[in-house]
Amino acid sequence: MREFPVNRDRPLRGIALMILALAFFSCSDAASKVMTATLPAVEVAWLRFCIFTLLMVGTICVTRQSSALRSQRPTLQMLRALGVLGSSVFFIMGLAFLPMAEATAIAFVSPVIVTALSIPFLGEVVGWRRWSAVGVGLLGVLIIVRPGAGAFDAAAILPILSATSWAVALVVTRKMSGADGPVVSLTYAALVGLLATSVIVPFQWVSPGWPEIGLALITGISSTIAQWLVVVAFQQARASVLAPFAYSQLIWSGLLGYLIFANVPDQWTVAGAVVIIASGLYTAHRERTVRVTGALMKDTD
Repeated sequence: MREFPVNRDRPLRGIALMILALAFFSCSDAASKVMTATLPAVEVAWLRFCIFTLLMVGTICVTRQSSALRSQRPTLQMLRALGVLGSSVFFIMGLAFLPMAEATAIAFVSPVIVTALSIPFLGEVVGWRRWSAVGVGLLGVLIIVRPGAGAFDAAAILPILSATSWAVALVVTRKMSGADGPVVSLTYAALVGLLATSVIVPFQWVSPGWPEIGLALITGISSTIAQWLVVVAFQQARASVLAPFAYSQLIWSGLLGYLIFANVPDQWTVAGAVVIIASGLYTAHRERTVRVTGALMKDTD
């Protein structure tokens, strides 16, 4: 996505928008989890992308932004869209087997995966501090999934794949260096996701009833609103200000998981989530420090 002008006088508004966006994301996830009880995960994702595409087409028609598909980096946009697709499909598949709070906590390992991928794809130099944060983040995942223990669930791999896919999308977004605006990126993500899932969904089709259609509207509209709120939030405050509040999604997911599915996170999930959050926050702090230091060095050249 393009770098948006920041209004540093409105950090509280940016924080409020970010928290609201994550609440909508959690509502979308909760609706998706309910749907996986009667529909295949790929079909749930297909329905989400249907609504997403309809909303983006409607936005383009209303705003008359006919240039929404004119990307300066179409190949990278396609790759980014595939990352968004993988993130959505794998996470929905995980929700079919895992409590919301657990799946969300594992998926929050994506910032440390971004750090690892930034070396081969962006040519960034990652020091021992950020590598240590990567290791700590992976330790947090291991605490939650506990491989080798009797409580291990192989489905825990799915949110890890989702986090990896999302990390790819984020790295590609950085690679594009703000070449395209948000409408272009969102439209590509919607169309590629719809086309890809349309190829697979006929082989797993289950006719949805009106309850599933209603839930599809909730998940599609909620996720689209959430993405727009994130864009607006970044117009109001710096990424370094907003980063810590991204983890508020764990609260929303835990609350909805308890209210709708009567799921209570166990002590291992809570402990692992704390470790992952600490790792992610330190990674964000180090990236900000590296950026500031680099900018100062350029100023003195």
